[in-house]
Amino acid sequence: MKYRKLGQTGLDVSALSFGASSLGSVFKEVDEGQAVRTVHTAVDAGINLIDVSPYYGLTKAETVLGKALLEIPRDKYYLSSKAGRYGADEFDFAPARLVKSVDESLQRLHVDYLDFLFLHDIEFRPLDAIVEESIPALERLKQQGKIRFAGISGFPMATFEKVLQQVDVDAILSYCHYSLNDNRLLELLPLLEEKQVALINASPLSMGLLSTQGPPTWHPAGAEIVEASKRAADFCHANGLNLSKLAVQYSLHNEKIPTTLVSTTKPENILQNIAWMNEAIDLDALYEVQKILQPIHNQTWISGLPENN
Repeated sequence: MKYRKLGQTGLDVSALSFGASSLGSVFKEVDEGQAVRTVHTAVDAGINLIDVSPYYGLTKAETVLGKALLEIPRDKYYLSSKAGRYGADEFDFAPARLVKSVDESLQRLHVDYLDFLFLHDIEFRPLDAIVEESIPALERLKQQGKIRFAGISGFPMATFEKVLQQVDVDAILSYCHYSLNDNRLLELLPLLEEKQVALINASPLSMGLLSTQGPPTWHPAGAEIVEASKRAADFCHANGLNLSKLAVQYSLHNEKIPTTLVSTTKPENILQNIAWMNEAIDLDALYEVQKILQPIHNQTWISGLPENN
């Protein structure tokens, strides 16, 4: 396993980290025993950062992960969870609810503290309240020892830019913006470095756009993005290549991106991702796929309130 410094946190984190969203049956129904084995396999293989949220599976992901963590020493992993989003359209970033949310997460996860707590998908609410009320509440949770580092998560790059210009946080969690089709996250790196903000990257497959089977029906990308991604997948299939492998390797190769979350419920998939990470990327294949994706490079979609995009 490769390890990298995570901003100014002082932590050395695995370049490949584990996203536990799939444990909540977000993509398909999961076998709980297999899910627990997957977490154990990830930690045994050297992955030391695990991310989850009460939103994933409406607390199921945290519950299943908690069962897995009961059998793993606490010093073997760093644990990240979130607060503020609890359903598709259910958000509550009020300080009292954040405190209650953390207490509930700690109970489900069977731990005494979280290494990271992220406000989850803040672009769905006015940012003034996030800056003035919610983030100060996280600072109080740090003082109480319930969390070590406080951060924000979301999709639009503009959301991060607006918040980071107003208030200090320890970390951000960004997804779908450092992948084969979209690497706009690179534009944010100077600001993160200036503000000494740690970065966790997620979804190297762009929520399934860059997978062999294609994106789920609920994927928010427009037709042009979906069609270009399918052309890339078809090219890879016709030439004996694996688009998912190429996408994972691309997201992991940049030393400036400390860690990238991948989610699965199968132990063999974890081991496969690690093997991919340790293989040299096929530069010819990368060139051809990026050429196919060039017409939609850095095209994205709206998430949350229009003014936050």
